Amino acid sequence: MKASHRTARLHLAEPLRISRSVTTARDAAWLTLEHEGQRGHGEAVSSVYYGLDIDTLHRHLDRIAREELPRFAGPESALQALGEGELTSEPTPAAVTAAVESALLDLVGKRAGSPLHRLVGLAAPRVATARTLGITSPLHAARQARRLSESGFRIIKVKAGAPDPEDDIERVRVIRDAAPHARILLDPNGAWTLRQARELLPRYAELSVEAVEQPIAPGDPESFAALAERSPLPVIADEDAVDLADARRLAGRVHGINVKLAKCGGVHAALRIAELAEQSGTDLMLGCLTASSLGLAPAVHLAARARWHDLDGHLLLAHDPWTGIGGSDGVVRTTGAPGLGVAERHDTMTVGVRHEDVA
Repeated sequence: MKASHRTARLHLAEPLRISRSVTTARDAAWLTLEHEGQRGHGEAVSSVYYGLDIDTLHRHLDRIAREELPRFAGPESALQALGEGELTSEPTPAAVTAAVESALLDLVGKRAGSPLHRLVGLAAPRVATARTLGITSPLHAARQARRLSESGFRIIKVKAGAPDPEDDIERVRVIRDAAPHARILLDPNGAWTLRQARELLPRYAELSVEAVEQPIAPGDPESFAALAERSPLPVIADEDAVDLADARRLAGRVHGINVKLAKCGGVHAALRIAELAEQSGTDLMLGCLTASSLGLAPAVHLAARARWHDLDGHLLLAHDPWTGIGGSDGVVRTTGAPGLGVAERHDTMTVGVRHEDVA
C-alpha cells in the first residue's frame, strides 16, 4: 500500500457559537491509501475539545503509515486487524483510528465493488438529518429556521447554554413559530447545572422539543441517569458517552446515546455501541463534528442503526471540498457507488501536503 496525507482548511459559512466556544474553521487531515490501482480516503479534523491539532493528527498518521500498515499484505487484512484492535500497538486518538478505518473501508469496498453499508450488512441510507443552529439572536434564528424549513429540513437542532437561560427559551420559541412543523432537538453541551436541568426540561417539553442532548456537564453518570429517569422528554448522552465503556455505563439508563465516529474510533466501534444500545432499549443518535462530506460519509452509511441523525457537519461549511452524501434538502443519502461513494471536487484547495510511501 502507498499512503499520503495532506491538510485542508475547512471554513464555516458563519461562526458556530455553542455554550463553551465559537468555531469558525477546522483543519482536516486527509489520508489516501492506494493499492493495486484503487484508492481509499479518510478524514480526521482538529478539535480543541478533544485536544487534537493538525500536527498531532499528522504525527499519528505518519506513525501508522511507516510502522503499522507495512505489516499487512493488503487493505483487507489491515482492516481485519483494526476491527480486532490489533492494527497499532501504541495509543492512537479515536479520530485517527476512524480516519484510517474510513480509508481502508473505502478501499476494500471499491475492490469488492460494494458500498460501505453493504459491507457491514445495512440497508442503503436515505434519512432526514438535523441542521444545527448556534447560539444567536432570536431574529437571526427565526430567519435561519424559516429558510431551512422552506429548503426541506424537517429537524432543527438548537444549541443552548447562553448565560441567561431565558435567551435559549426565547430562541426555541421563535424557531418553533418560524418552523411550526419541524422536529426540534436541543443541545446545551453540558452547560446546565443539575438544578437548572430539572427546572428547564419541563419548559422545553411544553415547547414540544423532541429531545435534549447532554443537559449537564459530563463526568457524573449517576446524576445523568437520575435526571433521565425523571425527565419529561428524552435526554441523550454525548460528552458523557465517548466510547464503548461509557456507553456500557449509561445504556438502559438514558434515552439515547450520541455516537460520533471521531470520538468512539470509527465504524466498527460505533456498531458495537449500537448493538449494546439496542440490547438495552436505548436509542442511538448518529452525530458528527464539523467536517467535509468525506468525514461524514462513514456515519451516513450507518444511518439505518439510529433513531436520530445529526449529520450536518458538511452543511455548515462555506465550501465542502467533497461531494456524495447530499443533505442540502434536509436528507442525507449515499450514491450507491462502491466504498464511501464520495468524490473530491476539482476546485479543492489543500495546504501542507505531506506524502509517505508504504511498501
